Amino acid sequence: MLIYLCLSSHGYGHAARQASVLIELHRLQPQWRLVVSTDVDFQFLNLALQGVPFEHRKLRWDVGMVQANALAIDQIATLKALQELEQHIPAQIAAEVSWIQSQHMSVLVLADIPPAAAELADQLGVPLVWMGNFGWDEIYAPLGDSFLTHAEAAAAEYSRGQKLLRCPFSLAMDWGLPEQSLGITASSPRSLPLGLQQKLESFKGPIVMVGFGGLGLALDSELFQRWPDHLFLMPKPRSVGTFLSMQSPGNVFYLPRSIRVVDALPYCSRHLGKPGYSSFCEAISLGVGLHVVLREGFAESRALINGLQSHAAHRLLERESLELGEWELDQPLIPAAQQPLEVDGSMAAASAVVELAA
Repeated sequence: MLIYLCLSSHGYGHAARQASVLIELHRLQPQWRLVVSTDVDFQFLNLALQGVPFEHRKLRWDVGMVQANALAIDQIATLKALQELEQHIPAQIAAEVSWIQSQHMSVLVLADIPPAAAELADQLGVPLVWMGNFGWDEIYAPLGDSFLTHAEAAAAEYSRGQKLLRCPFSLAMDWGLPEQSLGITASSPRSLPLGLQQKLESFKGPIVMVGFGGLGLALDSELFQRWPDHLFLMPKPRSVGTFLSMQSPGNVFYLPRSIRVVDALPYCSRHLGKPGYSSFCEAISLGVGLHVVLREGFAESRALINGLQSHAAHRLLERESLELGEWELDQPLIPAAQQPLEVDGSMAAASAVVELAA
């Protein structure tokens, strides 16, 4: 069996949650062949999948929203990218159909969550499983005007398929498909190198993970110095400009690129960042409180915040508070309004894929 994952190139959150599912799928069916088709770089995928064999088809299946930075959207650039994608996606689908057929294997397409996956699966005549917490139809529609055509086209594609695996913190995704609701989808942490483990265990104050996705966010070093008793862990930014914008104060430690955020989270009491599906799942699964900077202009953010308030200990911050260093790290967390979510979403999703493939 060949599992062909059509993976969104919009940020790393889609890749992180699918990695957690593919890890479980490999445990259930170690002989299956896993193909990850996405523009997300191989280094990130390889780190996230940690030892699970996979093949990378470096292709872009969707645009999502072009981001000016971790908290801002560039609508004009997004429309331009959507027009360019429309021009080349038919030829890309044709080429991938030819390649997949040449493998002479049974195939299932798993999509998170590029609309074009529907046409790929249809031309192959194979099952299609959607997995996600939103579709691009629901992101584009509120923007109106030129985005409405793209929203309607995406909605039509999402109505094709055999099943929807609905992640937590979801929008409506009213596509008329059989669906299964999932719990938290997050990978399990792995042991840190001994030296880093000892460094974190020896620190006497609170440790806070700071995460604003792959784009990062330039923050003045003086803001961290307002919290001298705290140690801040940050993934090393992939943007050199973001990295150099900080003068690396003494209480900030950049994680090596060989270390996943989820591996260091067990040593943290809080996570400071933007609304993000995988960040929420990883922190909630490990009991880490979330300090979340509110973000406008992206429909998923409201669903994420609603889910956060319902199911996790948290504090919400305005953008101005972030930029002033008023991070409320000394304040108690606001408790969840409802029961916590189940943490078995990755295994449940993998089991659903196995069942459908059978």
